[in-house]
Amino acid sequence: MTRQIVLDTETTGLNANQGDRVIEIGCFEMFNRKPTGKTLHYYLNPDRIVEEGALKVHGITNEFLQDKPRFFDVVDELMEFLKGAELVIHNAEFDVGFLDMELSLLRRNGYGVLADHCTVLDTLTLARQMYPGQRNSLDALCKRLQINNSHRKLHGALLDAEILAQVYLTMTGGQKALFADEASKERTEAAAAKAVNQGRSYDLRLVKANDQELKAHEAYFKD
Repeated sequence: MTRQIVLDTETTGLNANQGDRVIEIGCFEMFNRKPTGKTLHYYLNPDRIVEEGALKVHGITNEFLQDKPRFFDVVDELMEFLKGAELVIHNAEFDVGFLDMELSLLRRNGYGVLADHCTVLDTLTLARQMYPGQRNSLDALCKRLQINNSHRKLHGALLDAEILAQVYLTMTGGQKALFADEASKERTEAAAAKAVNQGRSYDLRLVKANDQELKAHEAYFKD
């Protein structure tokens, strides 16, 4: 049984190593690939100015953040929520880098880094493996997978986490992910057993390309 947290952040800028900070965190929980209805969402006062370029992306103003809590105010609740889960993040290097930076700034840094508490699955890496040579932004994946994101006018951590959950489940819900984990295998076996009981039988086969098809495939990409 797998507990996953789809996570996204918004920040004051693009570089955690040059003083940019996290200003929004959105978490969307799934258990055995099913949304549980539990979410965690914060806006945070970064104690610095939001850069103009970042403002155009997420629309979160300095004035809006003035009365919001700091990261140290929410870290205990956040880390308890993330504990033991698999984090599903699009371009995980960015979000994990910022959250690890925030953890490092705490005076009582008993938390270390995120990797000490949970594992991370990067959906951008997964998408590049599944759709090589194509655009794999969240918007591009929504278009490719026919997921409606018309309500996404600006980036938002919780909204993007909810959209990413749909993208992830769609990307990994096909035959290629049939036996991705033990829970998926159990569901498939149960479905097959039910089908047999109803008078049907399924023979799942792995079909590989032959030499002629592989040559045609290579020639296509050369052209």
